[in-house]
Amino acid sequence: MKRKSRKQLRRRQAILLVIIVALVGMIWSKYELISSWVSAELTVSPNKNTAMQPQRYKIVIDAGHGGKDPGADGASGKRERAYTLALSKKVFDLLKQEPMFEVYMTRTDDTFVDLEDRIKLANDLNAEAFISIHGNTYADSNVSGTETYYYADDSIPFASKVHEYLVKATGFKDRGVRKEHLKVLTQSNNLAILLEVGFLTNRSDETNMLSDRHQDRTATAIVKGIKEYFADRERLDK
Repeated sequence: MKRKSRKQLRRRQAILLVIIVALVGMIWSKYELISSWVSAELTVSPNKNTAMQPQRYKIVIDAGHGGKDPGADGASGKRERAYTLALSKKVFDLLKQEPMFEVYMTRTDDTFVDLEDRIKLANDLNAEAFISIHGNTYADSNVSGTETYYYADDSIPFASKVHEYLVKATGFKDRGVRKEHLKVLTQSNNLAILLEVGFLTNRSDETNMLSDRHQDRTATAIVKGIKEYFADRERLDK
């Protein structure tokens, strides 16, 4: 009996040992699996969060003239300062709807803002781009067309892209992209362009420019040009 009892005891001990080893193995496997999940999550999550937070570009929209500086007198006698503000607000509103942009205006009503203060706003914000919006003037009322100005060479691609869309939208003669020594361009630390949408002194240009429909089309074109430029730049940076 004693010998038989010993054998049974040893058998039970062996079975118990096997069970213990199996349990330890299961626990260790689960621990390894959980650790790998945690490690993977810590590694992957920051990249996911980064991908979910796209680059935001600061854009400053400058409505030319304002207040005591009325700008050009149009063919109808209306002033440039009202036109530039109306169009700039439309551009601002459209850009606000785009997640990739953080947009500012140099003026939001009929007030006078020094040229230095306009550029200072953009420079202090470290904005990616400064766009000044204007209506052109000339002694000969037959002169018509759309022009875009830049000063720094690195602003040429930006000026060209916005101008391309702007000309199509206005329907006016393409008077090209030109380098000009203008204060709002020369003192900028950012991409800086000045848009002369059309000639307010030309009755046909002015009639179109003062209409809501034309302003909506023009604002949409400006925003498309801005968006495409920065989208292209993102693709090149990747």
